[in-house]
Amino acid sequence: MNKKIGFLVFSVAFTLLCQAQNAVQWRYDRTGVYKETGLLKSWDEAGPQLLWHYDGLGEGHSSVAVSNSGKLYITGMTDEKGFVYAFDTNGKLLNKQEYGPEWNTNYNGTRGTVTPDNGKLYLISGLGEVFCLNESDLKILWKKGMFTDFDGANITWGICESPLIVGDKLIVSIGGKKNNVVALNKNTGALIWNCEGEGDLSAYGSPIYLSDQKIPQIVVMMKNHILGIDIATGKKLWSFEHINQHGVHPNVPVYAGNMLLFTSGYGKGSVMLRLTNGGNSVEKVWESPDLDSRIGAVVKIGDYIYGSGDKNRFWFCLDWKTGAVKYKDNSLGTGNVIACDGMLYCYSERGELALVKINPEKFEIASKYKITLGTNQHWAHPVIYKGVLYVHHGDVLMAYKIK
Repeated sequence: MNKKIGFLVFSVAFTLLCQAQNAVQWRYDRTGVYKETGLLKSWDEAGPQLLWHYDGLGEGHSSVAVSNSGKLYITGMTDEKGFVYAFDTNGKLLNKQEYGPEWNTNYNGTRGTVTPDNGKLYLISGLGEVFCLNESDLKILWKKGMFTDFDGANITWGICESPLIVGDKLIVSIGGKKNNVVALNKNTGALIWNCEGEGDLSAYGSPIYLSDQKIPQIVVMMKNHILGIDIATGKKLWSFEHINQHGVHPNVPVYAGNMLLFTSGYGKGSVMLRLTNGGNSVEKVWESPDLDSRIGAVVKIGDYIYGSGDKNRFWFCLDWKTGAVKYKDNSLGTGNVIACDGMLYCYSERGELALVKINPEKFEIASKYKITLGTNQHWAHPVIYKGVLYVHHGDVLMAYKIK
């Protein structure tokens, strides 16, 4: 009997673990490095097999999110209203729900990606409204205004943040003088703590959580400073000045082994910081003007960083420890990048989708395909889930078989 009970407990725990691993938020787990195996190493000349596509999402640049239930979620704007769409993996529309006004001033449409968590969905509109929705029916459970309930202000191209959840805390970079970064109760929206930071506006980016420091902390890049904030109390632990032309820092910080990489466009480039004193302070390790990704992000594979530039219109590989350039290549238009199973998935702003071998010595394109469906800018980052590559281009969501 004890063996049976033990086996049952193990089975339940294993099932829950597998379910937890299924969830996909912004750039998978904010690293852009997916964990699947057995994917194709090249595609047919006509590109990967298109399994299905959905037309009519409206305007937007958000990525797909996947909840533990295996449902796909994405946002789009129609008639200046934001909508959340729920799909199954066969492309069937399960539900659609309006949540409120959306960004309609420039490069129109939805921006930040939905964050699924424990039967709820969290999103932030381009107009600074923070929403919690019930996953089962997409009904709004609560909402807060970054600019009405707090003292934040919008930015030139609209808020582009994907909410970060740590325990019962929902972290939002408000950009106010008093409420610069806040933690809200994810179940109620109530304020848990606020951090004054350096009083900067937000900078189109999303925070990450470092759990392995003596003081577990949130790291976020604001308009003029990078901040480290105690997750328990909201105390500012450290700040580091990092300024570019327009205060635009959309890329998620990359973290490994006490090292933090920040990459910004408009010619600013990359800076590597090392956390010291248990996470209470940082020091600069290296700085490079070469890899100046604007909105495409970067990935770390082994001891190397891969991504494309902005003013420096090349694809780069840099040494993680020194910042030395291993290669730069302009055989593909610059854009965003994710990685999985030994390959880079590079999606250029020209609509080129390229499968590139991970090799620090050269940019080696294995296959390339042109995305022709959809509208406006090719900015949304692709997503990999159970052997399928999801590409969002304006009003169309596409699903490609890559396994």
